[in-house]
Amino acid sequence: MGRWNSTNVPGFILMGLTDSVETQLVLSMLFLLIYLITVLGNAGMILIIRLDPQLHTPMYFFLTHLSLLDLSYSNVITPKTLQNLLTFTKSISFLGCFTQMFFFGFFFVAECFLLSSMAYDRYVAICSPLHYPVIMSTRLCHALLSGSYVIAFVNCTVVTVSISHLHFCKSNVIQHYFCDTTPVLALSCSDSSEVEIIIFICAGSNLGLSLITISGSYLSILSTILKINSSAGKKKAFSTCASHLLGVTIFYSTTFFTYIKPKASYSLGRDQVASVFYTIVIPMLNPLIYSLRNKEVKNAALRVLQKRVGCR
Repeated sequence: MGRWNSTNVPGFILMGLTDSVETQLVLSMLFLLIYLITVLGNAGMILIIRLDPQLHTPMYFFLTHLSLLDLSYSNVITPKTLQNLLTFTKSISFLGCFTQMFFFGFFFVAECFLLSSMAYDRYVAICSPLHYPVIMSTRLCHALLSGSYVIAFVNCTVVTVSISHLHFCKSNVIQHYFCDTTPVLALSCSDSSEVEIIIFICAGSNLGLSLITISGSYLSILSTILKINSSAGKKKAFSTCASHLLGVTIFYSTTFFTYIKPKASYSLGRDQVASVFYTIVIPMLNPLIYSLRNKEVKNAALRVLQKRVGCR
């Protein structure tokens, strides 16, 4: 640890969330519980949707991949965080650090655009219900999903490669619990202004484009709902997108201010709290939001359970 005279460090030290052994133990138990709920919740959601034919619709196609993304980027962050909390070995290799950075960014950006696709799906379902089966075809669904992954791959490749080409000679101690862009940039002894601009443009365009799509979709949805005469019709229309709107609100409220700002405004404590929420907590919340607030998912779970019990 400490300062390095060379421009290449063999690895990094993740300082984590706290130096207190007691607090680390409490956090490890809490994060382990959250991680188990995340794995079971998202895997269960994927399994229920795949096993129940009534859920083989565009909305649940996207929801399956949302659960897959939540499960994936939780696996990128939480196991290493638990290891660091439970052991004295807090090191991560240079390659391991940038691999973690890439995959977390990849899953994160893909989720941004997947949420946009889900908002568009709800827009078509409410604003053009008669044309819904034609517009939301299997081909379009796969195109939207593929586009999300391609955009995420390109963006994260550019950002990760740009940061990895910097010289790291100040220190190898990362003041964070995972290899996020801002705390890693803080260790560089190179001029990182161009890389910061690249990150700002990529993050701004990703979040901005996805938010514009989501906002435009929901403004149109709101306009359509207000034109419905019956209160029952309004309630039914709103219930079809309530879960997604809640998920979007939670996701973006904890991430937008974290990345759309210069390095100089980085705050360790504030950003770590926000990071814990969107890297560890939100992947657990999504399956709960989409299942507990969705009668179709609960009914499908009962049907799948009854079939399994009946087979015995």
